[in-house]
Amino acid sequence: MRRALKIAGYCLLGLLLLLAVAIPALVGIRPFIGPDARPLTEQTFERTPERLERGRYLASAVSGCLACHSEIDWQADGMAVKAGTEGAGRTWADEGLPWMSAPNITSDSEAGAGNWTDDMLARAIREGIGHDGRALFPMMPYTSYRYLSDEDLASLVVFVRSLTPIRSSPPPPAIPFPVNRLINGVPAPVTAPVPEPNRSDPVEYGDYLVRVGICRDCHTPSDDQGQQVPGMEFAGGLLLVNPEGDVASANITSAPSGIPYYTEELFIEMMRTGRVRSREIHDMMPWKMYGQQTDEDLKAMFAYVKTISPVQHRVDNTLAPTACPRCGLRHGAGDQNQAATN
Repeated sequence: MRRALKIAGYCLLGLLLLLAVAIPALVGIRPFIGPDARPLTEQTFERTPERLERGRYLASAVSGCLACHSEIDWQADGMAVKAGTEGAGRTWADEGLPWMSAPNITSDSEAGAGNWTDDMLARAIREGIGHDGRALFPMMPYTSYRYLSDEDLASLVVFVRSLTPIRSSPPPPAIPFPVNRLINGVPAPVTAPVPEPNRSDPVEYGDYLVRVGICRDCHTPSDDQGQQVPGMEFAGGLLLVNPEGDVASANITSAPSGIPYYTEELFIEMMRTGRVRSREIHDMMPWKMYGQQTDEDLKAMFAYVKTISPVQHRVDNTLAPTACPRCGLRHGAGDQNQAATN
């Protein structure tokens, strides 16, 4: 009996050793040792009127910072921010993530970010590391904000610093295991300078605005692990959960099932009014936010969108969700698609 227990003990030890080697080899060591985070610096950003206004524009009309860190008025059009809650944080229960929350980033010194340094904010925005050193859940789209130029990053920080203090304390995120460990592998330091986008090239500048505006994240389907489905960029089908009724994102490529009929004028009209002629678009598309952009920026976004490779993928929210062999998800008209061919 003692010999059998000894053998079983050795087997268990061998299994543990095997797991100790195999698991890090499979998912890396970051889930176990913490995220890759650069040390904080004493860097501060000069507060100028130009930076304040640029930061306000980015946070309110381009990047969605206020849309995520404020309460949403679900009865209003276009995911409008509820007045008086700008930057005060909120939970994401309405979007089907009861364990997720966005913190208060107003200048309140107790409930908000009043005691955070400029570099804490900068590192969180572009590198995914919270003020307390933890990895942020990628619902905070720092993988897209990595493309923010150094000057736009400075402008955002200056604007966030200006937010009126609000005494509001959303509950901290309670990210379930093992996701709370796996996200440690997502953040990465930004160590090289990020230059200003080339505004003289509409396509290049539009690419910048689309990245910072998180358009790709919503309009590209993701699998069960949160990884974007290869070959499906901007082809729609991602399920967006909300209290007004779940909806799948639209295909915005130039394929016949996308938006090949859009003109520059129609694109701007849609962003400004939330309508495509007589048809209303779903309010989960935050057109009210994007519609605050200048004509120049909207034209640049459209110039880039027109260069996106066409992907034939039909998404129709007027139909009942069905399994889609093309993206692997369930959405309206899913069964009208064909699996991708190599």
